[in-house]
Parts: sequence; structure tokens; C-alpha cells
Amino acid sequence: MLRHELHPGKLVAGLFLLAVAVVYAGDAGGAWEAPWFVALPLVMVGLLLAGVAAALHGIRPRSAARRRGRAQGLEEPRE
Repeated sequence: MLRHELHPGKLVAGLFLLAVAVVYAGDAGGAWEAPWFVALPLVMVGLLLAGVAAALHGIRPRSAARRRGRAQGLEEPRE
């Protein structure tokens, strides 16, 4: 299996959208009553937190080996 890069912003956004789906599925199934406007705050908070997670992930410091390789003109292999 090929390794893939972690995208925490997409993970957070997906979890919040899944939460919205669970809330409305529970409402449709009769488990609880959810007002129609519940989705908007959940989606907005999820997008805000996804943006913060993506920004924090994007500004992480690079390892010394990666910096050395780029300084010597070596490219990282792409898969």
C-alpha cells in the first residue's frame, strides 16, 4: 500500500460534516428533534477548525535532513 500525506484539515472538515449527517439522520429516524438551522453552525465551526488545522500543519518545521537535501539540490522522490 502506498503511503499518503496526512491532511488534517480535510480530516476535521470530514468529521464535522459526518456529525451533521448523524444529527439529521437521528432527526429523520425519530431519535431526537433537530432544528433546521443546526447544520449551519456545525459546518461553519468545522470549516474554521479545518482551516486552523491545515494552517498549523502547513507551518510545521521541516526536518534537518530534508533541508540538507534541498540545499544540495537533491529532490525528494515522488510516488
